[in-house]
Amino acid sequence: MSKPNTTKTYTPETLRIIATIQAVPAGMVSSYRDIAAAAGLPQGARQVARILHTLSESQNLPWHRIIKADGRIALGPGQGRELQIQILRSEGVVVTDQGTVDMNKYGFFTKTKPRHNPS
Repeated sequence: MSKPNTTKTYTPETLRIIATIQAVPAGMVSSYRDIAAAAGLPQGARQVARILHTLSESQNLPWHRIIKADGRIALGPGQGRELQIQILRSEGVVVTDQGTVDMNKYGFFTKTKPRHNPS
């Protein structure tokens, strides 16, 4: 996992979440829940969402690779959903027109264990 780009002081939990998000490779996705669990915070899905919302740009986080545990994209139409689908597809992830990804095929931290890229 790469180190966060930081000039600020973050909590150890925040740093673990940032590093875990950064570990999700192109062509794969993970859920808020599974990122939290892999970072040692099994109840921290909302914290993952907050970090993505506030630090994606400054920490160069691959925000588009983090989706709901059921494989659905969390963003609604006009909120970045279209961009997220476009970026995921450009990385080789199959996203349905309804905004759903097959977590069995593309899920990286599924049950907190990293998986290999399906390609």
